[in-house]
Amino acid sequence: MTTTPETQIVTTTRVSCDGSAGIPGGAALGHPRVWLEVDERGFAECGYCDKRFVLKGGPADQAAA
Repeated sequence: MTTTPETQIVTTTRVSCDGSAGIPGGAALGHPRVWLEVDERGFAECGYCDKRFVLKGGPADQAAA
């Protein structure tokens, strides 16, 4: 069974991810913090955990469509 990666709506084009969202114990159980830049597609994906950051109101924001 495959699960869809976690998606987070963001309001800035520069975001960070450390893989600790929703993990009791925090960043110690995640991955190294990486900084991502939302591009012209309207989203950025973390190379470690596949979490997708979607820019609110951007081209990839389905709620704005």
